[in-house]
Amino acid sequence: MSINTRPTQTEDVHFRVIAPRPTPVPTLHRPALDIVVPVHNQEQELARAVHSTREVATALSAELAGVRLIHLNQEAHGRALAAAWMTSDARVVASAGLDIDVSNVPQLIAPVISGHSEISIAGRSKALRADVARKLIPTVLSRSRLFETELLLRARRAGMRIHAA
Repeated sequence: MSINTRPTQTEDVHFRVIAPRPTPVPTLHRPALDIVVPVHNQEQELARAVHSTREVATALSAELAGVRLIHLNQEAHGRALAAAWMTSDARVVASAGLDIDVSNVPQLIAPVISGHSEISIAGRSKALRADVARKLIPTVLSRSRLFETELLLRARRAGMRIHAA
């Protein structure tokens, strides 16, 4: 993975965007979907046991081949989504809570995979093409709970198709 940096200026705000570029993965080995479930202090919901969230997530990622743990030093919902989506090899990235009903995932991702829309929304879950995520994320200033709202507003302004499932 290489790091792409570029200085950016917006009125009186000066910041630098650092966006990791995923290493290209051959299409045959590239996952179709990467679902991010940001967690913080949710040990009970993760494993119904008394361990730290990180310990439980580490155990799950060791046990399940398709689970990847990303630990961030600073907590923030948007920061977790940005870090995971920017480094994903999948064609479609999505966000969900621990209470996700997996039977609803096909309905969420179908408009994105089919090319009907760049983004799909179903309740609190969102799915978008990974290339769209990598294009929009560096423009989103919020890394808090407002991250997804700002991302959707920027997508709408860019004329992207957003499907409400």
